[in-house]
Amino acid sequence: MMILISEKWTTHHFKFRSMKQLFVIIILFISFLGRSTQILIPMDVTQTNHLKAYGIAYWALEREVVIEWLLNYRGGSFMMPHAKSIEEELLIRGVRYELVTDGQASNIRNQIANPEVNQEIVQLEKAPKIAVYTPKTSLPWDDAVTMALEYAEIPYDKIYDSAIVMGVLPQYDWLHLHHEDFTGQYGKFYARYSSYKWYQDQVKDAENDARKLGFSKVSKLKLAVATNIRNFVLGGGFLFTMCSGTDSFDIALAAHSTDICESIYDGDPSEPGYQQKLDYGNTLAFRDFTIVRDPMIYEYSNIDGTELHRIPENQDKFTLFEFSAKWDVVPTMLTQCHTDIIDGFMGQTTDFRKELIKPNVLVLAENQSLNTVKYIHGTLGDGTWTFYGGHDPEDYQHLVGDPPTDLNLHPNSPGYRLILNNILFPAAKKQKRKT
Repeated sequence: MMILISEKWTTHHFKFRSMKQLFVIIILFISFLGRSTQILIPMDVTQTNHLKAYGIAYWALEREVVIEWLLNYRGGSFMMPHAKSIEEELLIRGVRYELVTDGQASNIRNQIANPEVNQEIVQLEKAPKIAVYTPKTSLPWDDAVTMALEYAEIPYDKIYDSAIVMGVLPQYDWLHLHHEDFTGQYGKFYARYSSYKWYQDQVKDAENDARKLGFSKVSKLKLAVATNIRNFVLGGGFLFTMCSGTDSFDIALAAHSTDICESIYDGDPSEPGYQQKLDYGNTLAFRDFTIVRDPMIYEYSNIDGTELHRIPENQDKFTLFEFSAKWDVVPTMLTQCHTDIIDGFMGQTTDFRKELIKPNVLVLAENQSLNTVKYIHGTLGDGTWTFYGGHDPEDYQHLVGDPPTDLNLHPNSPGYRLILNNILFPAAKKQKRKT
């Protein structure tokens, strides 16, 4: 680096006693220019709190800071301009970070740019506006995504049936479907919980909502909601859902022209031959599935692989696929993690039978020992959707009424990281999968 110092500047502002003093000043000035000007948030095993790191990224995006997401570099690290306010927030939230010089940052970028290295940089530019589809009566144990959002301190709005029917979805970039039953069968909880007050209240609230919104049945209200959500994706929205919000959503869409609910749910029997009337062309992820007709069985269809999980908990794992970061940018973003093998977890819908997944769906993770799929992604129109099986990544077999997971005990949860990857996904510059 060459620094020019004018004669006037040296004569009238400083009276140097020797060239040695001038040399010291120049060295100090060069040192100042080389100070740390970038913040690197490593997301490998050195990170103290992976989950809150996503919250920091979102917080910075809200303040119009452009972030570089370093895909496959140290677990999918974040790099952003050095600012005192960001550094203070990192300290407050207990997130590990490193200060790097411009030269070091350039070296990182050059390393990632190497065509032989499976890494890429994606710019995150705008904080997505987030909505969670959830009823007012939802309890803390109901949904891992809301727990992740609150722990990471990422703001979101709660919306439910009336808001969606009234057309609120275009206001949002990203929508999560709370642990939900879109078929109108109240989660098929009847056999076990029909005598419980919470179940009775849930049924009463749903029926009242359906009547107020002009629907004769809850199943028809839920179909209208599912159709609006499908249109949201078609128009460019980002959809994420877990557990029964995955298969029940597709089942409702497939059953748009028939009645699959038995009388204990809606007062009249299902339509004869409804299985043959299912429209798999209307679904996002699944095809050729068979409805479980018995209303007393806690299962919607044969999509779910829960019954296959007859193995010890410590052997139940799923594996993330590795994608080409430079060519398959989208799936690479969605699978950023500090480990490729993640502890399994169950739910009403634990994972998906591979043979019932549409051929154009991208598989992101699978349980190799059971031949089931845990994590899938696809496009519809201008938008995208992601389905993630299971209920709570840090509670293997969560039961109704169990206490909520304390994420303070799991700040580095790889299973929860996958949820938060999806939340940041819409912040990236529009990426299309290369072919």
